[in-house]
Amino acid sequence: MEQKHYNVLISGGGTGGHIFPALSIANALKRRDKLTNILFVGAEGRMEMERVPAAGYEIVGLPVSGFNRKNMLSNVKVLFKLMKSMMKAKRVLKDFKPDIAVGVGGYASGPMLKEAQKCGVPTLLQEQNSYAGVTNKLLAKKADAICVAYSGMERFFPADKIILTGNPVRADLLNVTATKEEARKSLGVPVDRKLVLVVGGSLGARTINESIAAALDKIENEGAFVLWQTGKLYNEECQAIAKRHPGVVKAVPFISDMALAYRAADIVVSRAGAGTISELQLIGLPVVLIPSPNVAEDHQRKNAEALVQCDAAVMILDADAREKLGDEVVALLGDEKRCNLLAENVRRMALRDSDEVIVDTIYKILNNPK
Repeated sequence: MEQKHYNVLISGGGTGGHIFPALSIANALKRRDKLTNILFVGAEGRMEMERVPAAGYEIVGLPVSGFNRKNMLSNVKVLFKLMKSMMKAKRVLKDFKPDIAVGVGGYASGPMLKEAQKCGVPTLLQEQNSYAGVTNKLLAKKADAICVAYSGMERFFPADKIILTGNPVRADLLNVTATKEEARKSLGVPVDRKLVLVVGGSLGARTINESIAAALDKIENEGAFVLWQTGKLYNEECQAIAKRHPGVVKAVPFISDMALAYRAADIVVSRAGAGTISELQLIGLPVVLIPSPNVAEDHQRKNAEALVQCDAAVMILDADAREKLGDEVVALLGDEKRCNLLAENVRRMALRDSDEVIVDTIYKILNNPK
């Protein structure tokens, strides 16, 4: 019997936390069958419209945007865009004829998967966070399967549809062959001192940057070194701060090879996005998490709390970070036993081969139609 080559629609985006899992799923589908026909559907003007074509996949944009919860009057335009998006989603379904639609969260996945469900197309949801997003909660009832990264998601979704898969991460993170010393030489940081890696996302995080700036004297007194990803929005001011601390910190706007940076690091300071946490679980590093307060449903705080409950991370709230970050980092630098325990516990939370497990679930749905 000749193998059927499926049409798979993947919808969502908005942030790297949605886009990287989507691309990982697409790549895993292609590994399984290189003739799989994949179409992405994103939101016009969002980063997926650049990142997805750069990865070699076709994408269609919907004119959808998020609701403004602070100014309800502005949502008249949002509702108009939503109606246009649902009409365009219908045309996408008619033209592409997907065998299954996969939603990874983000603005576009709502109208796209809602229309797919109306048309009887099987749907799979991938929820990255420990606190489910509004879009996935609305789509869950008619979804065929819901792939999650945390236990206890029965609070949000039908228990019989949940599959614990973890979040797919970039493959290069797990394929590093460099030693810690080689990684440090490549990054241009000292090989003989403890290294604190600070990451706040590609655009940067003001609170993390201000907190690290306030902590540099304390870290210097411990004899450690800081590799500081400032984000491009804050690079100029952070470079000026770094120049006042020669031999203590290397500030860069963006780290292109995070796999190498993780290999070089002893301690990580980071936001608590789902993708970052999944990476840290697989790599197994002690981490100080500073959840962003500027996200829907305060989901980063809930992500961080899921680790803290397992003694797998240290959490500092955004409002307390300027005052407390330096002391927490210094405490970890001086407590190897505590660092080892945190690293061991976060590693235990890792779910490996998430992309392959999700693809297994996709094929199970396709091979067992309702």
